[in-house]
Amino acid sequence: MNIEFLEAIEELEREKHMPKDMLIEAIESALVSAYKKNYGTSQNVRVSIDRETGDINIYMRKDIVEEVEDEFTQTSLEEAQEIDPEYELGDVIEYQVTPQDFGRIAAQTAKQVVVQRIREAERGMIYDEYVGRAGEVVTGVVQRISNNTVFINMGRAEGILSANEQIPGERFRVNDRIKVYVMDVKRTSKGPQVFLSRTHPGLVKRLFELEVPEIQEGLIEIKNVAREAGSRSKIAVCTYDENIDPIGSCVGPRGQRVQAVVDELGGEKIDIINYSDDPGKMISAALSPSKVEMVLINEEEKSAMVVVPDYQLSLAIGKEGQNVRLAARLCGWKIDITSHTAWEESEKSSKLETKENEESDSDSEEVIEITSSDVKKMKKDELLETAQQLGLDIPEKATVAVLRELILSQME
Repeated sequence: MNIEFLEAIEELEREKHMPKDMLIEAIESALVSAYKKNYGTSQNVRVSIDRETGDINIYMRKDIVEEVEDEFTQTSLEEAQEIDPEYELGDVIEYQVTPQDFGRIAAQTAKQVVVQRIREAERGMIYDEYVGRAGEVVTGVVQRISNNTVFINMGRAEGILSANEQIPGERFRVNDRIKVYVMDVKRTSKGPQVFLSRTHPGLVKRLFELEVPEIQEGLIEIKNVAREAGSRSKIAVCTYDENIDPIGSCVGPRGQRVQAVVDELGGEKIDIINYSDDPGKMISAALSPSKVEMVLINEEEKSAMVVVPDYQLSLAIGKEGQNVRLAARLCGWKIDITSHTAWEESEKSSKLETKENEESDSDSEEVIEITSSDVKKMKKDELLETAQQLGLDIPEKATVAVLRELILSQME
């Protein structure tokens, strides 16, 4: 019986990948519950399972006290010293109380608790395993589909791929093998739930890491990814080795590496660009495949005005603004795009307005520079010219005194 018990424990250890000691501790705890349920809840007992023989023994534990208040948990010093004279106050004495009939009923109760404890321990191990895999790509098999939610069998756990996390237009069948991105892992009453995604930008990054050895070795780094799942992605890559072409390495021989990623994502277009610390160069590259003439940076607002050739405007903006939207997301800058012609017209208009403002300011400055002292020294023709500049209503036969009075009153 005991040999069979240990063999069963070892079998559970192999099947559930659970440490033997953890299983035995769970069983010991379960047997304590079973004993208390069948023989009273007040007993202070301990269960011990011999790791070599499988023998199960139950011990009642009592504290040695001067005055006994609870006979189930306490004993007097005199009673304890009858067993062993070396016992002192504060020690704990244990009696073996394994019942002869601790059999079928207790074993059945223990079995239920053991199963529950093993299930909880298994769930805890699965949670610990997958919570550390958040942000990774795993391969799973489509197990079932319910209301557009796909349930993925990943071995020891079942993953949930909701409709919102599926690539638009993607269709799955039971037993399909797919790669998914682990977004989050949560504990629930039914066990750990693993939430998966096919639309997360991290999926693109991880797929390139699987396909490009230079990324795995740390020779190439993916700095950022911007993605609109099912349509287009942009990734910025860089290298710290001058002998390596990061874009060429990601594309691979005859485009094999990038094509493997594209195929996994159902034909999604992928633009690979060189990362740069210079915002102007980075923005210009991010707007690929369009050509850029000029990038004007506003550091304070973290925005940029990009000038492109007239025939490249629609390409730079992209369908429904997708290209510029992804570029802005990739760079982390607000990007406005204008055509070459529109920019030139804007510049001309701006220069003309600036010139008019300068002339207006110049005229104002000339009037402001005239003081009352100057007016008193002016002759008649100078007074007439000043009055005209001020736009004053000058009488036909105005005298010098009249002109001075008009100008001075205007200056006040």
